[in-house]
Amino acid sequence: MTARPPLILLPGLLCDALLWAHQTQTLADIADITVADLTLDDTIEAMADRVLAGAPETFSLVGLSMGGYVAQEIIRKAPGRVERIGLLDTSASPDSPEQKETRKAFLKQLEVGDFRGVTTRLLPLLIHEDKFDDEVLVDTIKASAANVGQDAYVRQQHAIMARPDARKNLENIACPTLVLCGAQDALTPVALHEEMAEKIPKASLVVIEDCGHLTPLERPRAVSAVMRYWLNT
Repeated sequence: MTARPPLILLPGLLCDALLWAHQTQTLADIADITVADLTLDDTIEAMADRVLAGAPETFSLVGLSMGGYVAQEIIRKAPGRVERIGLLDTSASPDSPEQKETRKAFLKQLEVGDFRGVTTRLLPLLIHEDKFDDEVLVDTIKASAANVGQDAYVRQQHAIMARPDARKNLENIACPTLVLCGAQDALTPVALHEEMAEKIPKASLVVIEDCGHLTPLERPRAVSAVMRYWLNT
């Protein structure tokens, strides 16, 4: 029996393995899947180093949002180890001053002990407006946030705010690359993905309609189908 190739999935801010539940279940027949823990470090570089230290010699890699920042750092550090890369609902650009101020405002909210309130305030940025009443989806997002916890959330926000400008490295990504996003992604709009896809030599751009930022949770079947095709080509 042929061994399944390793696939590492990288969650976004306040996300854990629940983000990838559909993919880990439905793609298990073609990939040996691991969901990385991105809760322990406060820089994107340290997150990338930790993933690389525990990864097999070669692997495929998919990251969403913050996980996409980590994925880009991993392939910059170890391009020969990454066989293919997926960049979902993410960006190669650093935070704008306005984005940093927004993150600082969310962190400020923690000073009054309102960690759950942070998740509630983030929801309109994370999912399509048509899904605000989807109790299963919303409860999954809130459960992931609770699993990550406040301390890790603070570390992750500091890592995101200090991340480097990765646009200059896009043209060096030589492996097959999936660039995917929700058509209504409010945090990392389609234009950012078009920019990445234009600069990465072997990139394929996929836009999921009627979907916000958390594509693997909002449109799990569509994302899993795209990933299956990408892994098999």
